[in-house]
Amino acid sequence: MSVIRLGSNSPWEAVVGYSRVVVRGDTAWVSGTTSLVDGEVAHPGDPAAQTRQALANVEHALERAGFTLNDVVRTRIFVTDIARWEDVGRAHGEAFGDIRPATTMVQVAALIDSTMLVEIEADAVRAAGA
Repeated sequence: MSVIRLGSNSPWEAVVGYSRVVVRGDTAWVSGTTSLVDGEVAHPGDPAAQTRQALANVEHALERAGFTLNDVVRTRIFVTDIARWEDVGRAHGEAFGDIRPATTMVQVAALIDSTMLVEIEADAVRAAGA
């Protein structure tokens, strides 16, 4: 079974050596995804809006690989300020309220850009929501 690796033109992919999404069979893994849009961090200072944008970016990566948010079975949320967990959690719930993947939210000291407040990873299994 072959492995498919898709990039997103993130400035860090070539330097760090990773793909936005890796697919093998009916499983996809989406790398840590932020609110980056056209090379710029969207919604500085707003963790809820950054979460929504990061999840839109995750959804786009999944769709390119033939998956949907309904296929997501696990997310990992990294935040720079756990005190804002409700803002992030509610935005995550907007996307995954009915899907309800396993998830973890942890505070990290910093992300790769100081204006990034949230980074999200996702694992998906095709037709998991069926």
